[in-house]
Amino acid sequence: MTTIDHAVSGSDAAGDAGSRFGVTPRRARRRGRRGLLATAVWYLTLTMLAAVVLYPLGWLFFATLKPSSEFGQNSGLLPWEPTMDNYVRVWEGIAGIPLWRYGLNSLIVASLAVVGTLGSSALAGYAFARIGFRGSGLFFAAMIGTLLLPFHVIIIPQYVIFNQLDLLDTYVPLLIGKFLGTEAFFVFLMVQFIRNIPHELDEAARIDGAGHVRVFWSIILPLLRPALVTGGIFSFIWTWNDFLGPLIYLTSPENYTLPVALRLYNDATSTSDYGATVAASLLSLVPVLLFFLIFQRMLVRGVATQGLKG
Repeated sequence: MTTIDHAVSGSDAAGDAGSRFGVTPRRARRRGRRGLLATAVWYLTLTMLAAVVLYPLGWLFFATLKPSSEFGQNSGLLPWEPTMDNYVRVWEGIAGIPLWRYGLNSLIVASLAVVGTLGSSALAGYAFARIGFRGSGLFFAAMIGTLLLPFHVIIIPQYVIFNQLDLLDTYVPLLIGKFLGTEAFFVFLMVQFIRNIPHELDEAARIDGAGHVRVFWSIILPLLRPALVTGGIFSFIWTWNDFLGPLIYLTSPENYTLPVALRLYNDATSTSDYGATVAASLLSLVPVLLFFLIFQRMLVRGVATQGLKG
């Protein structure tokens, strides 16, 4: 009886203490139920938003299983008669060239574009951010002004120049600008990041006798890792998905990149193979998705560990 009395008195004391602070067991249960209900509503909302965002990708996947005869008749998500013939035709290629050749061309162009863009942009960014040469502000403003210049304005002059240099049907017109620091967006990204790096690091290196090359290579470049990864992701995706540039400068089917090769499956003067088109489109998304997932980890890790201590 003594134990029971102590337990009852203890519960009463706890109840009195809870009542003293304005929190009763009934209120605590209500708050718990409200918290569970809010959590359930939150997860349900996120699930619905994710379904809306991922629906186009899901439609593309199921469309690859539809025969070409179903396009224009079956507007639903699931195919009536699933088939893998679309992937077979895509693997066999088009115009006598297998699909992997077009993918290899896109990979070569995109990889070289990343190397050229990051190298030239990092050097140009260091020059604008650390070297106080005469007219640097004017040149920097002019470079930023090129962002307002549409690409379509310079297509004809560039085409004439590359035609006179006999560089058409090569990858030079697609890559030469990347290696010359003409990508103003990436240069601006590097400049803004380098300006946030303390100047004391440069000064300490110069006291030890380091020049601009050593300062850039040993100090600035390692700290540029987050900006380099970000620029690499954007450069790779934009170059991989580029359609207009390869369409203008490449004329031989064996040199086509993947976006231009997808156009071959649709001919306005004859029958279009929509099944093979969507299958090739889905396969072309895989390298971009893998590239983004791999380097996104490096981006997050670089941002988390790039803090500087004085």
